Amino acid sequence: MKPQRPRIVRRALHGVLLLDKPLGWTSNDALQKCKGLLRAEKGGHTGTLDPLATGLLPLCFGAATKFSQASLDADKRYLATLRLGQRTSTGDGEGELLEERAPVTDRAAIAAACARFVGAIDQQPPMHSALKHKGRALYEYARAGIEVERPKRRITIHSIDIIECQDGALTIDVACSKGTYIRTLAEDIGAALGCGAHLSALRRTASGSLRIEQALTIEALAALTEDERVALLLPADVLLCAWPEVRLPDDEAGRFLCGLRRRVALDDSPLVRVYAQTPRAFLGTAHIKAGELIADRLLSPIEVQDSP
Repeated sequence: MKPQRPRIVRRALHGVLLLDKPLGWTSNDALQKCKGLLRAEKGGHTGTLDPLATGLLPLCFGAATKFSQASLDADKRYLATLRLGQRTSTGDGEGELLEERAPVTDRAAIAAACARFVGAIDQQPPMHSALKHKGRALYEYARAGIEVERPKRRITIHSIDIIECQDGALTIDVACSKGTYIRTLAEDIGAALGCGAHLSALRRTASGSLRIEQALTIEALAALTEDERVALLLPADVLLCAWPEVRLPDDEAGRFLCGLRRRVALDDSPLVRVYAQTPRAFLGTAHIKAGELIADRLLSPIEVQDSP
């Protein structure tokens, strides 16, 4: 009879862990590993990274999961390497080679091709993606040889900077809106150059105001003590740094936490983060309309923590 593994005793933890996701792991693999290392009861990730991608993956635990949508909606930044002159069936290095041509090496031509995609553009999601159609991921249809009609989506590429171009490998720094498929962008740049291209490597370096330099690898996390791991958790409002801040007097903060609308002498705003005045404690998110502060997502009193 096999000896039973000791049962992990989970605990309520609240905060955000910035992980540098390793190559070959799914986002859920990484989440489950970190949940185990922290013994956290509740957790979720904020935006899937493909197994072939590495880089910044914010993980939310406990009360921080209430605000994960803010990270999902935030602009992203990627370091992408394109293999010019090669088209594959999946748009990345895992697919079958469909066509090979001499790669374009002229820097001016490459810069001009990249510039064509800066701004608001319509992009068609790739078949090899986790986007759902009738309850199934598109990649499941692709593996079965089924092509599904995919309407184009409006996204924004804020900038594309060329980092390096050598021996047919083009590395670019891309700042973009949510929902951008870098794999599709790579194929589109290759088509614009006339030689074709696929995405050979991808690393997410930023999500909103969060940066890869703040992130920790799974190996580094595993090497820490349990208390040291917990100390790495950032407060939930780190996901909302770009939102306007509203501070309420102490007597108003309690009423706001109960869901009551408060009168404020502030302009209308669709998104604000709300704090108690003293000590400065994050209470939740709200919007302002016609001089009223209206709660959207609130922390419970036991979840409220002082913020720096």
